[in-house]
Amino acid sequence: MRKILIASAAALFAASSNAQAAEIKALITTAMDAAVTVLIPQFEKASGHKVSYSYDPSGGLARRLRGGEFADMILVASPELDKLIAEGKVTGPRVDISRTGIGIAVKKGAPHPDVSTPEALKRALLAAKSVGHTAPAGGGITALHILRVFEKLGIAKEVAAKTKLAAGGPNGRVSTLIVNGEAEIAFQQVSELMTNPEVEVIGMLPDELQQITINAAGITAVAKEPDAARALIKYLTAPEAMVIYKKTGLAL
Repeated sequence: MRKILIASAAALFAASSNAQAAEIKALITTAMDAAVTVLIPQFEKASGHKVSYSYDPSGGLARRLRGGEFADMILVASPELDKLIAEGKVTGPRVDISRTGIGIAVKKGAPHPDVSTPEALKRALLAAKSVGHTAPAGGGITALHILRVFEKLGIAKEVAAKTKLAAGGPNGRVSTLIVNGEAEIAFQQVSELMTNPEVEVIGMLPDELQQITINAAGITAVAKEPDAARALIKYLTAPEAMVIYKKTGLAL
């Protein structure tokens, strides 16, 4: 399938093969890490363009762009991108790339409590010695929603007393809390949990408690290489890329 993806990309860029190669600066949500690690090198090989990119939670990337950091393209959770478009920091239209949701994980080899229903999840959380998720201040898209889930289950105070927080971003993943023994059970976007082979995803938040996040891309208002950035976005929306998204928890 990787060969098919590269071949498709080569055909996609054949018409513009005489164009000068560009260097694209991109800001990309940590939730897309596992997928773009595969897709961007393929895009570079097929197009001749080079991509320089960095990760952070969506809220953190939006703050960086507002603070004056340069980027040609930004790929973040759609609510953050919508705000940036409204503020004139990103030009429309918004291009939806992938979908993910909040997963629940434990350390590899640990018992798997039932989390399939709100009541079962409530029992699992009350029984757990420690609970992990991202810190709201880090700009992650899931943190505030997870806090609302605890409130909806009626156990916010009990869980708060044993909560461990991760900073978010590539160096502050929730899965690290699990591996280090700081959190017995933890919550984060499933695409991020799946990047760590030392944890096991035991389920997703039940449907009535779930938050589906659409990751979307746009060209910034100050882009120096808008055409090349559009080519990258087009590549990330190609049907073949969906194979990678399915493998990395980004095609819910």
